Amino acid sequence: MADIENVIIVGSGPAGYTAALYTARANLRPLVVEGFAWGGLLQQTTDVENFPGFPEGIMGPELMQRMREQAERFGARLVTDQADRVQLGSTPGDLHSVWVGDEQHFARTVILAMGAEHKKLGVPGEEELSGRGVSYCATCDAAFFKDATTMIVGGGDSAMEEAIFLSKFACDVTIVHRRDEFRASKIMLERAKQQENIKFLTPYAVKELQPGENGALSTAVLTNTQTGEQRELAITGAFIAVGHEPQSAIVDGQVDIDENGYVAVDGRSTRTNRPGVFAAGDLVDHTYRQAITAAGSGCQAALDAEWYLRDTPGVPAPEGMPAGDLAEAQWLPSGGGS
Repeated sequence: MADIENVIIVGSGPAGYTAALYTARANLRPLVVEGFAWGGLLQQTTDVENFPGFPEGIMGPELMQRMREQAERFGARLVTDQADRVQLGSTPGDLHSVWVGDEQHFARTVILAMGAEHKKLGVPGEEELSGRGVSYCATCDAAFFKDATTMIVGGGDSAMEEAIFLSKFACDVTIVHRRDEFRASKIMLERAKQQENIKFLTPYAVKELQPGENGALSTAVLTNTQTGEQRELAITGAFIAVGHEPQSAIVDGQVDIDENGYVAVDGRSTRTNRPGVFAAGDLVDHTYRQAITAAGSGCQAALDAEWYLRDTPGVPAPEGMPAGDLAEAQWLPSGGGS
């Protein structure tokens, strides 16, 4: 008879590994389908200086490795592979299925933590200069660009927020947008315009990002979207703020998803519209998108899953599988409120 997991976590990163840590410490032996690119966006980040507990900062990949090892220490089982599809139950007590290749896994609860990817410009030099002048998060990286000449690419509220934050560090911030009109709200646009070191350059699109002699970003080649005129902008920092893409395709049509692709949850909980299915991290967060907020929601998802298991006794065997009793989880306190 196939095993029935108490918890399957789809995804990794701060949300997935924190959920794994908490459910593992509750003796639920979670199965984590962490993906090939385990660790999420922090694997693409260099210095992380705003995660509590690391006063000297820590490299993004090292932080993810530590979270991963901590979850494993308490019994989380990791599968470094992709979840290909899921089939989620619709009534309390239903089993859920997660496929990894041809292998089907059954679970009483599922925590979705697939995260979101930064939308890329897709221009020459962008990938090569990522982490060497090109960034996707001013809140994360602005402090590394003190007194630098920089640009923000985008025209929405996120771009304005990034520019305002960056203006506290950089000596010069140019907001580059492909249209003369901005999608940003009037109040955010006015706030950006009030900053003396923020300038606007429209209607221009980035054609190429070029390195200098030191191998780091030095020039942005821009094209006027109306006339085709090209110009060069000398910069050492480029922040791309053209949006995020939640990695929700695998559950589209099974859980509620908003118009931007983020999984919808019930109020301040992590509960989705499917009983026993929870969602955490950047998959649901289109506001903060920080490692610490993702980790916090991973904790919430783990607790929500524990409470669901506690309050929903018994699970029917799936069709075609012999009936059998699922061993009750040994409920252990999470420990000192942490």
